[in-house]
Amino acid sequence: MGKTAIVIPARYSSTRLPGKPLLMVKNKPIIQYVYEAAQNVKSSDYTIVATDDERIKKAVENFGGIAELTSPNCQSGSDRISEIAQKHPEFEYIINLQGDEPQITPDVIEKVIDTLKSGNCDISTLVRKITSNEQINNPNCVKCVFDNNYNALYFSRCPIPYERNQNKSPYYAHIGIYGYKKESLIKMTKLQQTNLELQESLEQLRALQNGMKIKVAVVDLNPTGIDTIEDYEKFKSIIEG
Repeated sequence: MGKTAIVIPARYSSTRLPGKPLLMVKNKPIIQYVYEAAQNVKSSDYTIVATDDERIKKAVENFGGIAELTSPNCQSGSDRISEIAQKHPEFEYIINLQGDEPQITPDVIEKVIDTLKSGNCDISTLVRKITSNEQINNPNCVKCVFDNNYNALYFSRCPIPYERNQNKSPYYAHIGIYGYKKESLIKMTKLQQTNLELQESLEQLRALQNGMKIKVAVVDLNPTGIDTIEDYEKFKSIIEG
């Protein structure tokens, strides 16, 4: 049987917070928190950090992790993990776990894997119910609508569905972790960007617009990604007390 690999894309040159995978919290870099969560996922066989930066590779190896260098020309995290996947014929299922999500938990990652393997789909991902009106109207909080079988219909930075009639449907926020069948990952990264992807700046719309099936699972976790110095300070205060 093919193996399941959790691949963590991590780059140094973030526009808003350069070097964020290596920011320290309680004597551990951010990337180590993510890696350790992945290592505790029972249904995964491998954990690999995919990076184009020697500093990140060295930091991962210093705490006993595995990191592989990828091309500096990768345009996205998906391109980076696809490059890793194509080097490993033994991989059948690939989980794209963001390197800036230190609050992610093993059970949530397991949910992505279970949904991918049982969902008759190309891609799996997660959503959570939104309880804040501010998040509904925040373009940085990506919304998702899905059918009765939990197949994604659309993702948007706009509030979807539009509330013509109040309180008829809950809003769901997308959590940016993906599971891919290997052939689906390679197919998606070779497709041209679509008009919807370019307009919303959401890569998953490329898959949907090309007829690929994305299955979602609903979870309670509301992780805070590290995108800004404020996010970092918030996570640091949670861990350090």
